[in-house]
Amino acid sequence: MSQPDAATAAAPPPEPSAAPPTDVIHNIGYRAYEGPRLGRGYARLSLFSQSLRGAYGLGRSAKSKVLPMILLGVMCAPALIMVAVTIFTHMNRLPVQYTRYAVLLQAVITLFAASQAPQSVSRDLRFKTTPLYFSRPIERIDYVAAKYAALATALFLLTALPLVILYVGALLAKLGFAHQTAGFAKGLVSALLLSVLFAGISLVIAAVTPRRGFGVAAVIAVFVISYAAVSSVQGVAMSQERYDVIGWLGVFSPITVIDGFQTWFLGATSAFPHAAGPPSAVAGLVYLLVLFGVAAACFGLLMRRYRKVGLS
Repeated sequence: MSQPDAATAAAPPPEPSAAPPTDVIHNIGYRAYEGPRLGRGYARLSLFSQSLRGAYGLGRSAKSKVLPMILLGVMCAPALIMVAVTIFTHMNRLPVQYTRYAVLLQAVITLFAASQAPQSVSRDLRFKTTPLYFSRPIERIDYVAAKYAALATALFLLTALPLVILYVGALLAKLGFAHQTAGFAKGLVSALLLSVLFAGISLVIAAVTPRRGFGVAAVIAVFVISYAAVSSVQGVAMSQERYDVIGWLGVFSPITVIDGFQTWFLGATSAFPHAAGPPSAVAGLVYLLVLFGVAAACFGLLMRRYRKVGLS
């Protein structure tokens, strides 16, 4: 038998043929979006609606609904009691004026604003989701306007619903239609201005810190301390019979600004000591300027705050 030569012996055995490839890349490309482009207006409205619903816990967990719904119930409960008393005792007027109701329950309004303003803006700051809003198509002014309008609307619902209960109860008690309608309209104007003012101040404070707890405490502190300080100084002025000073001091607290405004311009009874509202037409004009000036300043401060936040 012949021996194989050295080259043949040294050659490696042939490898089995590789299996044909089974992976295939399909170049399907990307399809362009052909649906409707709703634009900034729809985005702004969606953000407003989402923020308003969130103020009352709608669309959120059950725990988030507890506090706002309790506060809404607390706001409405005295109105229901007053209506019942008026109807069953045949009173010829409501126990409280429409314009005085929010002033008497200012603590409830403060708690609502303090709890919901940080919920509206602090979480976006904490989780750094704010720049995503400004990617497109929404802009900084859209975000600020939507958040401001949503909280103001939530506060208006909180303060106006009890007035509606009082008004319906007054009509059921067969009180004067014209007088009750005029008082109800003045109460709605006062509630609207209060809501805008409280919403602006609360959002500015809440937008400073991403910590929701700090925001809640800071909002409560600003409203409570300012009102306590003004009330204390007004008490001192009353003891010295300086009633004109009492009227001027009201411009230094949000709730007393509302009180002074509605006393001068809406003919309401002032809650100041000795019922000393703005002492003159000039003072009444100052209250008006302070009210709208603070609201405008709050919007401007929010715009400035989110000029930096939108870039980070």
